[in-house]
Amino acid sequence: MPAKRGAPKARDTAELSAEAKYRLLLEISQKISGTLDLDEILEHLLDAVRSVVEYDAAGIFVLNRADVYPRHGHLQDLIAGMATRGYDPLPPESDPMRRLGKGIVGHVISSGEWVVTPDVRRDPRYVVGRRRTLAEIAVPILIGNRPIGALNLESNCLGAFAASDAEVLRFFANAAAISIEKAILHRELLEKRRIEDQLRIAHQVQAGLLPGGAPDVSGCDIAGISLPTYQIGGDYFDYIRLPQDRLGAVVADVSGKGMPAALIMTTFRALLRSCAQSEPDVSRMAHALNRLARESLALLRESMGLPAFVTSVYGVLDPATGRFQYANCGHSPALLIRKDGKVEKLESDGPPLGLFEDARYQAGEIVLARGDLLLLYTDGVVETARADDSEFGLERLATLACDSRHMSAEAVVSEIVRAAREFSGLATFDDDFTLLAIRRQ
Repeated sequence: MPAKRGAPKARDTAELSAEAKYRLLLEISQKISGTLDLDEILEHLLDAVRSVVEYDAAGIFVLNRADVYPRHGHLQDLIAGMATRGYDPLPPESDPMRRLGKGIVGHVISSGEWVVTPDVRRDPRYVVGRRRTLAEIAVPILIGNRPIGALNLESNCLGAFAASDAEVLRFFANAAAISIEKAILHRELLEKRRIEDQLRIAHQVQAGLLPGGAPDVSGCDIAGISLPTYQIGGDYFDYIRLPQDRLGAVVADVSGKGMPAALIMTTFRALLRSCAQSEPDVSRMAHALNRLARESLALLRESMGLPAFVTSVYGVLDPATGRFQYANCGHSPALLIRKDGKVEKLESDGPPLGLFEDARYQAGEIVLARGDLLLLYTDGVVETARADDSEFGLERLATLACDSRHMSAEAVVSEIVRAAREFSGLATFDDDFTLLAIRRQ
């Protein structure tokens, strides 16, 4: 039997006396008061356990708050904190308990049942954590009926633990559960604040990549808006000053949402601006952009395991003549609303950028007459939906743009945003919502 350490064990009593419980609660309170650090609390709790039950090795394993247990996933992804004594060092990827939720500890966490094993060699649930262990005891740490972790003790002696020890450890686990839960909540709050800070900075950076206002172009009235679903999004629009007083205009939608989409959008913006300055022909520019996008987005596809591509409409406007050359790369067709109310869809064939090595892109061309309105948009506009899943749709967008064609570009954009919100009944949209309007005065 291991040498005694600290106060005598409570082995021979069926349950702790009221006085013993009071002393234990006081000891636990003194050890963990004044800290919300989870790792520090677990270390103090293991020290306190030694005063009531002897052990040769011990561990406290605490789950994240997600209602997922070892039988449903990898325990190493769920561990919020742990403290151990007496175990041989073992990397998490080599530990079947932490990696697969196996062993007596895994069983206790998943079932919420306590276990006393006099001889681990005869228990099929046991996995070797240390070679000298012969007996093991484990109890769940519960909040209500929900296991949030487990307390585990091991001994080098057969039959070292009894049911009375389980009673002692259960009381100990119950006394410690609230402090552990508070520490987990505190850690989650700090993590939430850290993520919110990062998202706020990312939002500020991304907002800085979008135009701060409409360009001053002689004879043209221009306005644009991008409303991300989340703090950061995957829609993009831009104006690019080009030689000979021409203006590049683009609306794009990158695959995915949130941070991955923002990374793709930032990459695409840099590639587009570089290609636009060096290649005046829009079809050749689209070919070059596709090749560079395939190379640049390959790393994102591999690292995130997600599709990475971009749909876009890019065009070059000559304000003096109203000539607009454009290439559609797998995107929704732009709408041309003539002064007399006729609506034309600007179709041109071409797949999304960054997917196919041998993609081909054809240029289209129109002439904006005075009073004509050109509308570029992302699918978040036409796919704005009601509770019954009916969509705003291209026909409704075209009708609204036609009715608003005599307004300023900014008023046209504002009217479409208002109508889409009224249609959905929501203040925000389910998908990133981006519009760009060019009206030749």
